[in-house]
Amino acid sequence: MEIEQFEDKSLSHYSYAILSECFKEMVVIDPARDIKPYLAFAEKHDATIIGVIETHPHADFVSGHLELHQTTGATIYCAALVGAVYLHQAFDDGDVINLGKTTLKALNTPGHSPDSVSVVLEHDGKDKAVFTGDTLFIGDCGRPDLREKAGNLTAMREELAAKMYHSLRDKLMMLNNDVIVYPTHGAGTLCGKALSEANSSTIGAEKLSNWSLQSITEAEFITKLLQDQPFVPKYFPFDVEINKHGAGNLAQAIANIPVGRVTKLNSSIYIIDTRAEKEFKKGHLPLSINLQNGDKFETWLGSIVAPEEAFYLVAENEEILASLILRCGKIGYEHFIERAFVFQAGTEVMDAFDIDWFLMKKTDYTIVDIRNNGEVKEHPIFENAINIPLPELRERLSEIPFNKPIVIHCAGGYRSAAGSSILQSVFAEQTKVYDFGVAIKTLLK
Repeated sequence: MEIEQFEDKSLSHYSYAILSECFKEMVVIDPARDIKPYLAFAEKHDATIIGVIETHPHADFVSGHLELHQTTGATIYCAALVGAVYLHQAFDDGDVINLGKTTLKALNTPGHSPDSVSVVLEHDGKDKAVFTGDTLFIGDCGRPDLREKAGNLTAMREELAAKMYHSLRDKLMMLNNDVIVYPTHGAGTLCGKALSEANSSTIGAEKLSNWSLQSITEAEFITKLLQDQPFVPKYFPFDVEINKHGAGNLAQAIANIPVGRVTKLNSSIYIIDTRAEKEFKKGHLPLSINLQNGDKFETWLGSIVAPEEAFYLVAENEEILASLILRCGKIGYEHFIERAFVFQAGTEVMDAFDIDWFLMKKTDYTIVDIRNNGEVKEHPIFENAINIPLPELRERLSEIPFNKPIVIHCAGGYRSAAGSSILQSVFAEQTKVYDFGVAIKTLLK
């Protein structure tokens, strides 16, 4: 028996292949949208993929479970409460999947969602590992506030937090201390708030170090779990629904995207310009948002652009453009790309920011802090700044006065590049807009 962990760093996502080497059979858990790595692993080991397990309908990425089924004939397993539209087999308490000498056992572990399951791997009669989905992370547990308005079965965050308390204690903590914990997410995900950088642990180690497994009352647990959860990107409920139905073939969807520059663009559609901020400021097209090609591109795209909103996608060369189209597909946004094209320059520019002059004349500017509320609370910078987190900026433009030049800042420059470009597209005719950029780091030391 072999366990292979696959990692998508941009989404902090772990998926798994469990291989029975003697029987040449394989089961995949929580696959990413792009199924090629699982097919390649199966081919390398001359194995047949017989099953795909969804621990829950994911909010932060589109799963490849349906395409794996359509490609290989593998059975899809999920909790009955998912209400899955695709062909599947219910996988709940007491249900098992036999994989050679290995048995995969279902544990209903609601908390992150009402329909979450964990998967216990038993080999040679002993529990060896547990795949905890978004229930138990390394150092944390899943947030309970993503299913109040999404999915087949909705639930209030307080109700799910209580269920999480009991799932952890009545199900997962009952496993032996040496059972290895394999979560679906690591540090950087928005499905939790305090995850470790580690990609696996043991039940025993988590009992010692994970705050959510400590000896506290249910009320204390609920209060702590609900505190300071990160923002919820616009695309999360959308992806829950996609995963409930199952996503179509990724390659076919990408092939349908119009690629190449045209002479006339729709002036009401935003352009997602992924070039480096220095190049963007030198010249870009009107109505452009500078969402740079970075580690969390997918998350920020799905936080700024709402599902069903069309956008143009721009990159500096064909290779990068192709990779970014694929990254849009990871969150189900490939269908919203009006057109994708390569672009190097434009008529719109953004003036350079003079930090020394600004620091002498701060009251002459409107300062907009687009960090998240928790960041502002922990590290305030400018006393009179207007705090509007980047995911809310387009919806709260009316709160920003334009009787002075506007300066946008975040904590490192990535978000302010996007935020300043949004404000420039709206206020360019009323006032100057400046990006504080990476210089803000000098004030955060």
